[in-house]
Amino acid sequence: MKNNLTIFLTALIAVGLIFCAQNQDSKYSTKDNQSEESDHSHNQNNSHDPDGHSHNHSVTETFSIDKLLEEVKTEPDSILNYLHAQHHNHKVLEQRTVPPGYETKDLKYWKNYATLVEDLPVINPGPGEYVHVMEGYKHSYQNLVIGITETFPGGAPPMHTHEGEESHVLLEGEILYALGDTIFTITAPYIVNIPPMVPHAFKNIDDKTANMVVIFPTNIWKYDVLDYFPFENYDNKGNKIN
Repeated sequence: MKNNLTIFLTALIAVGLIFCAQNQDSKYSTKDNQSEESDHSHNQNNSHDPDGHSHNHSVTETFSIDKLLEEVKTEPDSILNYLHAQHHNHKVLEQRTVPPGYETKDLKYWKNYATLVEDLPVINPGPGEYVHVMEGYKHSYQNLVIGITETFPGGAPPMHTHEGEESHVLLEGEILYALGDTIFTITAPYIVNIPPMVPHAFKNIDDKTANMVVIFPTNIWKYDVLDYFPFENYDNKGNKIN
């Protein structure tokens, strides 16, 4: 009888020790998973862009921005300055383009006609503003450039212009615009027409990432940055600060 009781107590203790060990491993595994997940989130200390801009909100981009490139920046010459002087009173700081070096697609198979957004080069025009750029000449288009933005809450590009017309398309979100001398707020879904050489900028005043589609009837991504930023007196909700 004593032997049976001893065996039973020994087995009970062994089961208890195994259960405790498994419970401890599960706890560490949960911590490890949480640590790995936090490594993939974007917090206030993360920075992707070459100029050191960081995300001001714990948000996740809709599309990967891992293919981030530094833009080619060129000082304006007298001809460019003269062109701008015919349209507005702002000074041109620099002209920006996307680095060259991509082969033009050969449209031989169906897969050559399609491009994943995550495979496009990404630029960082301003704090909290990233753009996936599809330049027409690199994708066998004759006259088309498309950009898809990752505009984080509070994110904005600098005030800038384009030689040709532009269209902005947004299906969800709320944006503060500066178009020429006019500042206004608009809620998606919308399409905004931006005429050639008109200074403009925008700011995401929503609490979600805005994925704006910008369209140009040209083959090269190019814009001129101006010395004026229109949103200095506006908060992240689009309210004017006195």
